[in-house]
Amino acid sequence: MPVLVLLVALLLVLNVLLIVGTVVYAVHRRPLWNGPITAGITTLAALAAVIALVFNAGGSR
Repeated sequence: MPVLVLLVALLLVLNVLLIVGTVVYAVHRRPLWNGPITAGITTLAALAAVIALVFNAGGSR
């Protein structure tokens, strides 16, 4: 497996951890946002944005 693929996978994992941690912290700090549906949709939207950016950057050769 090429090194670049491993680095991109590591970057995605770190971004996933950062996004999930941010959403968990936001839900912890703001009880109004405590709905699991709201937190889940926010997390999925942020992950989709990160993955879309990675695929767009990889396809623009």
